[in-house]
Amino acid sequence: MTSPHIKTPLPGPKAQAMIARDADVVSPSYPRDYPFVMSHGRGAEIWDVDGNRFLDFAAGIAVCSTGHSHPEVVAAITEAAQGFLHISSDYWHEGQIRLGERIRDLKPMGDEPVMSFMCQSGTEAVEGALKLARYVTGRSRFIGFLGGFHGRTMGSLSFTSSKYTQQAGFFPTMPGVTHVPYPNNYRPLFAGDDQGEAVLHYIEHVLFAHNVPAKEVAGILVEPIQGEGGYVVPPPGFLAGLRALCDRHGILLIFDEVQSGIGRTGKMFAAHHVGVVPDIMTLAKGIGSGMPIGLVVAKKRWMEQWKRGAHGNTYGGNPLCCAAALATIDLVEREYMQNAAEVGAYFMTRLREWQSRCPQIGEVRGEGLMIGVELIAGHDDHTPARALCDEFITRAYHRGLILLSCGVSTVRFMPPLLITRADVDEAMTLLELSMQDAMAVVHA
Repeated sequence: MTSPHIKTPLPGPKAQAMIARDADVVSPSYPRDYPFVMSHGRGAEIWDVDGNRFLDFAAGIAVCSTGHSHPEVVAAITEAAQGFLHISSDYWHEGQIRLGERIRDLKPMGDEPVMSFMCQSGTEAVEGALKLARYVTGRSRFIGFLGGFHGRTMGSLSFTSSKYTQQAGFFPTMPGVTHVPYPNNYRPLFAGDDQGEAVLHYIEHVLFAHNVPAKEVAGILVEPIQGEGGYVVPPPGFLAGLRALCDRHGILLIFDEVQSGIGRTGKMFAAHHVGVVPDIMTLAKGIGSGMPIGLVVAKKRWMEQWKRGAHGNTYGGNPLCCAAALATIDLVEREYMQNAAEVGAYFMTRLREWQSRCPQIGEVRGEGLMIGVELIAGHDDHTPARALCDEFITRAYHRGLILLSCGVSTVRFMPPLLITRADVDEAMTLLELSMQDAMAVVHA
């Protein structure tokens, strides 16, 4: 038996027909996992073209932070569209200025004033951050982290290392990027109990001593909670140690908060959990509730060094996207950030109780509604269960729950920030049934 909301065997006939049409005209490069074809959505619920209803715990890869088609966001976009659809970034408009002011007032860098550069996506925001770091430091090298995901354009791709398939066939990317391990106490790569301290020691006393001159490093790009690499929360003190290392060597610290920012973790920015202030921050995904927008946010003393024409774009500060972002920030600050903290804590409690009964769950980790569940072979065998993870995601779809994976064998939960405890309870029922289904297939 599937979910009572699944009325048609999946994929239904309309979905199959549309997928066949797509195959003839759309690039096959998209990493699609299962045949969900969307019709419409409201809140945390979505429907496919055959009328089946699903609970959405992927939110368009953490994009639909206020749920699908939130009426306040739709109203803001509609009002903006009635004014004008586009004016290039050669000119000014109220929405762009208001968004810059709103970001400033959120204090992403504490008490230090900030400026924002607006673009269309996370990868473009990362590209802008890299250009800014090179511009203001006069340096050319960077350090990134294994498991990181920062985008697919050539500059950001040079940092992306969550899966080798993302780089396969595209070498050489931007030169000058050196990767180090992201600290993960559950899967340690260095000796010692504190992987954060070990990684910092490796950068300072091995990398800088033997391979990468610290005085040539413009920036260190890091996710304060690693996303695509497995929803890994770094050990306490690691980000503060990274800040201190950067200060010692005149390196800019760049936080990629494309996935973790704008209330996702129960605070406006994941950096606010640890009180560490970066020099540059990248935002996208959840800030627009589905509209394509990205931001490079930097300390004003860095960004104001950019001269006229040093960086720009055509669609940056699009009025519809700015309107959506302003409405999203208001909703998140007013209610959904706190909801993410409270419902996220409840969800983690439910998942950890399930973990106590399910030997295939190795670790439950995360903050707010950015939660990862790493699947393993069993209690006495921590080998990543890749096949089980893939099958589990597929079985959940057939049960009426939309999920995505990350890392080697981690199921990630990134639902809209408005979900309720009732939504979590429904999801937990579907999760346990999906695990039974997946285990039966994998061990058949």
